[in-house]
Amino acid sequence: MRRCIVTRDSLPKEAMLRFVLGPGRELVPDLGGRLPGRGMWLSARADVLERALSRGAFHRAARGQVQLPPDLRARIETGLKGRIRDQVGLARRAGQAVSGFQQVREWLQAGRAALLVEASDGSLSERDRLAGRRGTPIVAVLSAQELGAVFGRDHAVHVAIAPGRIADMLVQEAGRLAAVSGAASGAGT
Repeated sequence: MRRCIVTRDSLPKEAMLRFVLGPGRELVPDLGGRLPGRGMWLSARADVLERALSRGAFHRAARGQVQLPPDLRARIETGLKGRIRDQVGLARRAGQAVSGFQQVREWLQAGRAALLVEASDGSLSERDRLAGRRGTPIVAVLSAQELGAVFGRDHAVHVAIAPGRIADMLVQEAGRLAAVSGAASGAGT
């Protein structure tokens, strides 16, 4: 459990964003939670991030001046998308992911898929036709080109992830991304 520097709520680390100070006192998002230094924790929500920036919460938490990057929100979103892409790649290399409509449908029918990763620019009707009424969680934050790069293709629209820690991490990261970007849903059913 960590305490948010804005809301003062104690939340699990998985629902928060960690920031540290770089050598020049610049604010660095530590999305993996592994950088050295005293961490400043913030609830992973767009409104909390805006309040932290406008009210000087980082300056107070660091007890001094902090260099705030002008594109902080974009850095966070890009970093979270990169973490999602890395997790899908890890699942692929571990044999816990398949791509392509037919293979994904076979995994769904066999009950081997715990999560669907769909291209954000893919067809909603195809997504509905594939997922049906199974209730399988869906993450749709990467484009078809970004998903395809993970599988060594030009594009990939449908990806199934096997049950396990990687699927759980993908849902968690997609939730943080959706909350920070202010999107209605990054992970859904």
